[in-house]
Amino acid sequence: MTEQVDTASEIRTDGINVTDTASSKVKSLLAQEGREDLQLRIAVQPGGCSGLRYQLFFDERTLDGDVVTDFDGVAVVVDRMSVPYLNGATIDFVDSIEKQGFTIDNPNATGSCACGDSFH
Repeated sequence: MTEQVDTASEIRTDGINVTDTASSKVKSLLAQEGREDLQLRIAVQPGGCSGLRYQLFFDERTLDGDVVTDFDGVAVVVDRMSVPYLNGATIDFVDSIEKQGFTIDNPNATGSCACGDSFH
């Protein structure tokens, strides 16, 4: 069973947050794909030097236990195993001379290494 959550403009600590900039970029990428059935899936997976790493990808599936949150028309899905690691995290999109891409600011990450954040 999926859980639908609507968001407000304040930062949530009981779920994931997506900035307006990131939401706009996701909309743009989805428009390029030309598919209405895709949603942004964010997951924490085993791997990397810290033992866990983030995955962001478009997915048409809805799995049992998924938490689906709407951010200005963009469906963001987090699987039930990743939810505790991502509560309070903020997804943003940066487009500058130094860096371009999605970033994750996660208060649950207690350290960092060259390949990402560590969870303890």
